Amino acid sequence: MLIAIVLIFSLRRQRAITPFLLAYFTIPVPQVLVLGGIHFTMHQILIFTVLARMVAFRGAEGRFAGGFNALDRVAVLWALAAFIIPCVQWMEVQAVIKLLGDLVINLGGYLAVRFLIPDLETLRRAVKVMALICLFQGVCMMSELFTYENVFYFAGGQWPSARSHNIRAEGAMGGLYGGALAGVLIPLFIWLWTERKSRLAACAGIAGATAMGFASHASTAWMAYGGSILGLCFWPLRKQMRLLRWGIVAALIGLHLVMHGPVWSLIEHIDVTGGSSSYHRYMLVDNTIRHFSQWWLLGYRYPAAWGFDMWDLCNQFVSAAVTGGLLTLVLFIMIYIRGFGAIGRARKRVEGDRHQEWFFWCLSSVLFANVVASFGINYLVHLIVCFSCVLACVSAAIIGVAPPLEVKIASVDDFDMPAAPYLEILHEN
Repeated sequence: MLIAIVLIFSLRRQRAITPFLLAYFTIPVPQVLVLGGIHFTMHQILIFTVLARMVAFRGAEGRFAGGFNALDRVAVLWALAAFIIPCVQWMEVQAVIKLLGDLVINLGGYLAVRFLIPDLETLRRAVKVMALICLFQGVCMMSELFTYENVFYFAGGQWPSARSHNIRAEGAMGGLYGGALAGVLIPLFIWLWTERKSRLAACAGIAGATAMGFASHASTAWMAYGGSILGLCFWPLRKQMRLLRWGIVAALIGLHLVMHGPVWSLIEHIDVTGGSSSYHRYMLVDNTIRHFSQWWLLGYRYPAAWGFDMWDLCNQFVSAAVTGGLLTLVLFIMIYIRGFGAIGRARKRVEGDRHQEWFFWCLSSVLFANVVASFGINYLVHLIVCFSCVLACVSAAIIGVAPPLEVKIASVDDFDMPAAPYLEILHEN
């Protein structure tokens, strides 16, 4: 952490993303510094470091490249809602301290990576760094399957667990979180493959992410991986996506009308590894819908009263709703709406340039994979900043894509002087 702090302050802005990501995604969460009875995790300290550099930054391009856009605003509003509403709900000092720590990760982490990724070149560097992290974590997690020891255990990493007679590797981030993180990044690594100078990093990222997903032995990780591939497979249908989206909505409504249970009970039947707690995830969604009146305003403090294991909010949409009420849930969904919308508009503006179109399609596939992963896990320390990195990449990618020019044809009445010379120039051009 100390080495990363020195490098963050000493390197150029475009290069500081490297030590930040390397440290952030390889230090286990239990590593803390206690000051005045308050625990500061290494991740929070790293974020504070970047924020300090951001405040001191005086570059001509500004702290946030391209200005503070609509995606930035809704991400900030979601982080603030996820802090303020639970504070009002609990009204306890210890709860506020805990929520302040979450705010550092949610809001501070987003602002940090948004500041550190100002352009496409830095975006490419960030993806390469994540590829290196996945390769390193993949090797470490695969070793757990054979040695039954986590090399990060000495630093607070979890001991390997088992489910259905299969070892679930943990690594530095925890198996479920690390596997989901690796799964959602696959489209960016495949995009790197199309960049001829980055194929070595792409191979490292794909191999490492695949190893992390396999070693985690978690359905959520494999579903995130599958969501990435499925999103990429829609590439030939990119011009018919509106029809496809409405077709999916119609299919879900039709299933809801003919099924014995609600359409969200389909979650119960998703079991990729043979030992998934898919019934628990179905009951989470079901209870959240059925108890809408209890949580819609300020969230609900006691979801455990809804049934067995309902305290485990391993669904990001459910977690946003139950902890922060309807407003927080809507704002979290709006992040996806703004993100997909920005990518879609940018892709249409570069239509005809297959190279750029493919890049934006890969970005949209990463967002889609995050939607899939959100149904199986609640986003915490590592996944939150990974998600923030994806959003920062979206903002950096759309900067150089100008909106279509509006062409106005002049008429004779627009000229004060005799029009003949001007009409001749117009005719020639």
